[in-house]
Amino acid sequence: MTTVLKVGDRTITTDEIVPLLKQYGILPQLAREVIIDRALADFPLTQEETIQVYKQFYQEHKLNSEAELQSWLDTRGLERQYLDYLATRNIKLERFQKSTWGDKVEQYFIQRKAKLDRVIYSLIRVNDIGIAQELYFRIQEGEQSFSDLAREYSQGPEAQTGGILGPMELGVSHPILANMLASSQAGQLLPPARLGEWIVIVRLEKFMPALLDEAMQQRLINELFENWLQTQVKECLQKDALASTVKD
Repeated sequence: MTTVLKVGDRTITTDEIVPLLKQYGILPQLAREVIIDRALADFPLTQEETIQVYKQFYQEHKLNSEAELQSWLDTRGLERQYLDYLATRNIKLERFQKSTWGDKVEQYFIQRKAKLDRVIYSLIRVNDIGIAQELYFRIQEGEQSFSDLAREYSQGPEAQTGGILGPMELGVSHPILANMLASSQAGQLLPPARLGEWIVIVRLEKFMPALLDEAMQQRLINELFENWLQTQVKECLQKDALASTVKD
């Protein structure tokens, strides 16, 4: 057994590395990084691009001299040979993502749009159907405002804002609530409905459709990349588990 690391008075050998990575939950992260590095190997930079990336790296970390750079590396326990990896990885990753999923974003956006649309809505939640019906009729008849009744009766944090919630993506809302809002018109007061343990009264205030702008494109590319990466990591760990079983 070869010693590969010493932490305090603990000597860690080659046979202990993988079990320790598993024990501390680090193995999936290691697999992620190795898989990414393997993918980025096909995206080299030109000399001019590398020079520009280094300039940005030094500016980002406020490194203005060789001494500051060496101190930065020493603080992180890094050797100079790892500097190129650190400085160029982000731009290579960006190119890999755009090259792999850039032409798939529009279709993915269409699939995801219903959950990316945002809404502002008013909500009152109570646990008594009789109270909910009474409040609904008061609002419908104009006897009291939604906001006043929400502050007085709603049993959630929305009471502090007069019932107003959002902007919020429909994808992060309760599925039943999301369906209610998606099928509503702005200003439409919906009758009391059960939502889990609550009886809710809902009114859509504003609907904001998602747009495929630059920020959204990058977000969706990141999602596609993460979906791919999680699949790769899962397959890698399953192969490792199978190999360990066969070995045992």
